[in-house]
Amino acid sequence: MKKLSILLVLLLCTLTGIAQQVTLNDVANGTYRPEGIYGIKPMLDGEHYTRISADGKKIVKYSFKTGKEVGTLFDVETARNHQLRSFDDYTLSPDESLILIQTNTKPIYRHSFTAEHYIYNVRNNTLAPLSENGPQQVPLFSPDGTMIAFVRANNLYLVKLLFDNSESQITVNGKFNEILNGIPDWVYEEEFGFSRAFDFSSDSQMLAYIRFDERNVPMYSFPWYKGMAPSLDQYETYPGAYEYKYPMPGIDNSKVSVHTFDIKAKVTRKMDLPLDEDGYIPRIQFTKDPNALAIMTLNRHQNRFDLYLANPRSTLCKLILRDESEQYIKESAYADIQFYPNHIVMMSERDGFNHLYLYTAGGNLVKQITQGSYEVKSFLGWDEKANVFYYESNEGSPLRTAIYKVDGKGRKTKLSSKEGTNSAIFSKNQKYYINTFSNISTPPVITINDNNGKVLTTLVDNKTLAQKVATLDMPSKELFTFTTRDGVELNGWMMKPANFDASKKYPVIMHQYSGPGSQEVLDTWRIGARADGGMFEAFMSSQGFIMVCVDGRGTGGRGADFEKCTYLSIGVKEARDQVETALHLATLPYVDANNIGIWGWSYGGYNTLMSMSEGTPVFKAGVAVAAPTDWRFYDSVYTERFMRTPKENMEGYNASSAILRADKLQGELLLIHGTADDNVHLRNASEYSEALVQADKQFDMHIYTNRNHGIRGGNTTKHLLTRVSNFFIEHLK
Repeated sequence: MKKLSILLVLLLCTLTGIAQQVTLNDVANGTYRPEGIYGIKPMLDGEHYTRISADGKKIVKYSFKTGKEVGTLFDVETARNHQLRSFDDYTLSPDESLILIQTNTKPIYRHSFTAEHYIYNVRNNTLAPLSENGPQQVPLFSPDGTMIAFVRANNLYLVKLLFDNSESQITVNGKFNEILNGIPDWVYEEEFGFSRAFDFSSDSQMLAYIRFDERNVPMYSFPWYKGMAPSLDQYETYPGAYEYKYPMPGIDNSKVSVHTFDIKAKVTRKMDLPLDEDGYIPRIQFTKDPNALAIMTLNRHQNRFDLYLANPRSTLCKLILRDESEQYIKESAYADIQFYPNHIVMMSERDGFNHLYLYTAGGNLVKQITQGSYEVKSFLGWDEKANVFYYESNEGSPLRTAIYKVDGKGRKTKLSSKEGTNSAIFSKNQKYYINTFSNISTPPVITINDNNGKVLTTLVDNKTLAQKVATLDMPSKELFTFTTRDGVELNGWMMKPANFDASKKYPVIMHQYSGPGSQEVLDTWRIGARADGGMFEAFMSSQGFIMVCVDGRGTGGRGADFEKCTYLSIGVKEARDQVETALHLATLPYVDANNIGIWGWSYGGYNTLMSMSEGTPVFKAGVAVAAPTDWRFYDSVYTERFMRTPKENMEGYNASSAILRADKLQGELLLIHGTADDNVHLRNASEYSEALVQADKQFDMHIYTNRNHGIRGGNTTKHLLTRVSNFFIEHLK
């Protein structure tokens, strides 16, 4: 019936010649969201993968060769000894005989959450609770599959499966806002992008973890109100408050140390790590050698990365590898590092572009695996036997990505055939991969390929979505390039109304993010402010606007020099390039030069403010959502990566402050922020709005109760989009 209804709509639109309008309801509700395949987990045999069924009740096994369902590993309807109706996620044990089932998941911050976990025995079809003493965080199987470690209330626990799931507590000093064992603090989680800070040795005899002592980190608090969707009834009479540790630039961070726990001897040791007093430990991981714990460190400036191998018993730490940069080391250096029995593969920008490097297990450089004026975006695996490396890169164009392989003799093969963006998930043996392709005009197409690039089967083609979109009053999409008056070539996309008339003049709305290393301009379906194929842009273009996005200096995909040229004064060149974009657009015969607007979220909101107060009056209106307004207010790790500390770089902080530019603001402005934003605090909007008041600048402001940085929940998304669209319609039409 659903397919029949779609066909009838298509037929009706064809016969009448009337295109359907995208509504803000459609945008907010994701009506035209593409179909995808999520949660793919390759299995040990290299021939199969698993994922959760659409109804959230089964773990289904699929063939890599055919893409067909071949079995069910877990089913809540038939599993014994439980009362579950569905589940949220799962983890297979190392030998896949057990499955850890995740339920009742409750988010904490961006990556972290608590959940109740159950151990499922595949052979016996039975479930047993991991622990009956409260929810858990980041549970992990030991390599031999006989134990599971997890964190509860900032302490590490160990469950021994061979001893009737007996539970023991490893650390006892964990305390909220003071000591964290095995999980990162807020700023580590947010800026180093991980939620588990412990690991088992390969022989399952040792457990290593990072301890975070945040007692000297100042507290930050924000209010909770009763609100709605959800309603926090405990605050019906008096508001509440959320308090947590949030280090700002130049302020104390958590003191970090690495410890090991000998599971049999029950001995805890502190690693003798020569870490700077204010240094970071963004990752630890046991190598294949049980006597070699990899500890990755950064200095506070984040321009020196050190890799140590620690003996978990002797505590001796040996420096085996160092990578340095004049500006900063990107996260990919430690986030994507892979340890093999005798080698290490990691990324570095040391030659100006992000590339793969092969080292011995002792840290000696064997060779640079990839090289050229392009960036490796992801390392996808190494077939050691065949000595073939697989990776994703943007060779050929910073706007496009493809899947490649390169052998030991340097012979490179491009595996993906379609031009646009491609990403891949490989089987454990690198024999197959699942490729997701899209471009600016094609919704995602998901295929299974062999390791020569041959398409074996198509899992998702999104043809139904493409047909539905074809009936819409969609804007035309195009990529373009122009050169600023500063001689910088910039890339952009433009969406023109479906009934575009080159003899008319159209108002323009520019959207951008502009943050260091980001990319909004790509040949992908996921473009637009909502990363949804341009549906918000489709709505706005139906109101008579041309929609534009340009990636200025500081954004990613074009090498270290282009990305890091904003170092020590972020926001200045980025704003200049948005002004240059507006000046370029104003020269086009179909653009109304007197009606150009700009908006953005988070860093994009910040750069909206910086661009509107750059000194060139090109923007008639702008909207800044959840915007930082002075980098002295933001967190230490992110800010200092690009700016160092205020004491070291006061001139840069002043030049990068939107607050100190408030008296230069030109154009109509709408500020939007959530009261419970734990990332970019409401303080940013409050202090900036006060600066505007004292500068006698009129502006509009909208505050969303109890909303975090994403500003969503209930009807909030639709309300916000309506507020933004109405503001531009009012001021640019």
